[in-house]
Amino acid sequence: MKQDLTALADEHLAAARTAPHGRSSHRIMHDGVLRQTVIALTSGTSLDEHNAPPAASLQVLRGKVNLTAAGWAEELSAGTLRMLPKERHGLTALEDAVVLLTAVND
Repeated sequence: MKQDLTALADEHLAAARTAPHGRSSHRIMHDGVLRQTVIALTSGTSLDEHNAPPAASLQVLRGKVNLTAAGWAEELSAGTLRMLPKERHGLTALEDAVVLLTAVND
C-alpha cells in the first residue's frame, strides 16, 4: 500500500485546526502487529500520558513537539525520528505539528 505523507499531513492538520479538541489522526497502515498512524496536533494540544506499546517510533513530519516521560522532556522538530520510551509518555505540540507513529503491538 502506497501513502502520500505530505497529502495526509496537509489533510489532518487542516482537520485538527477545525476540530474542537485540536487534533486529528488516522491509521494509515495495519499489517499484523505493525500499525502506522498520522497524528496532527495544533499548537498547545496534548496527548495525555499513556502506556507504551512493546515497540514504537515517532517521526515528526511537520512542526515541533515535546515528548515527556517519567521526569524528562525532549523537544523534537520536523525531520526527527525517535524511538519512544517503553514507559508511560505524553506528547504536546509546541507549534502546529504532524507526526507519524509506528507501533508494534502484540
